[in-house]
Amino acid sequence: MTHEFKDIVDQAEIARKKGIRSVLASVVALDGSSYRKPGVRMLILEDGGMIGAVSGGCVEKEILLQSESVFKTGKPKIMTYDGRYRLGCEGVLYILIELFEPDIAFKKAFSRTQEERDSFEIWSYFDKKEGSALGIGSWVKIKESFFSLQSDKQKADSALSIFKQSMPPCFKLVIIGAEHDAVQLCKYAALTGWEVVVISGPSESKSIMNFPGATGFQAVSAENMEISSIDNQTAVVLMTHNFANDLRYLVRLKKANPVYIGVLGPKKRREDLLSQFIEYCPDVEDAFLDSIHGPAGINIGSETPQEIAVSIVAEILAVARKQDPVSLSKKTGKIHS
Repeated sequence: MTHEFKDIVDQAEIARKKGIRSVLASVVALDGSSYRKPGVRMLILEDGGMIGAVSGGCVEKEILLQSESVFKTGKPKIMTYDGRYRLGCEGVLYILIELFEPDIAFKKAFSRTQEERDSFEIWSYFDKKEGSALGIGSWVKIKESFFSLQSDKQKADSALSIFKQSMPPCFKLVIIGAEHDAVQLCKYAALTGWEVVVISGPSESKSIMNFPGATGFQAVSAENMEISSIDNQTAVVLMTHNFANDLRYLVRLKKANPVYIGVLGPKKRREDLLSQFIEYCPDVEDAFLDSIHGPAGINIGSETPQEIAVSIVAEILAVARKQDPVSLSKKTGKIHS
């Protein structure tokens, strides 16, 4: 959800520069079940524009109507939405609606947090009663500092309920390779909300313009590839279509800590790659070897580059979220644990 909040911050700043105010709507509590869970947010602009969503589409129209009073009075409020008779989700949503007017100190601290790939927290104070109440509103905790998301930094009432959400760095995908299939994977990963960095060989005549959705591009050899920002919120897919190059990049990655490394090609290619890799790096830790997945992707019958991209994105999600892929119709219990 970090990428959704980052987009909200970015879009609110764009609107502010145009003289358009913004309201933030956050789902802070849920009785029963719903399409999405507490912690989802959306931005409503004073001109009627909306960024993001908190449900499948029905709730947003009501939030737009409820936001009018917040724009008018400047006071945050709680609205409820009973989806049991309208969404079929058997749940009641509690939504905090507040003016989104963070100050310059927050913007600087938040930007620095994103650059340094640090986690942060969002604390939302609320009451399960419709209407305004003193002290309700959201604060962002960055390291040991708290930043109000409202211009009126009224002190939160300790008697209020509080929804705390830990926000990790934006998930990132590093694609090592610059062929047609890398372009498709970049597109689908970007649609998922991931930051995407593409690595091509230094002699290839490619740029970031060749990869829609990419947020970064490097044309470097394996030995010069920057790895300091590859952390446990990062996945890597090796797709240079050259065995020797894949091996060199894999050796370089040994000093990084990605949650997932995908390798294209059949099992025999993966086994040969790992065999030679271990010869170069005999002291490699088991955890690093366990992060290597090849052939990359889950078995959904993929054939085209686009379908293969869907398969790889799905496997990365499953690994990062520690899930075993299974059809939801065959899963016992709740969809979300």
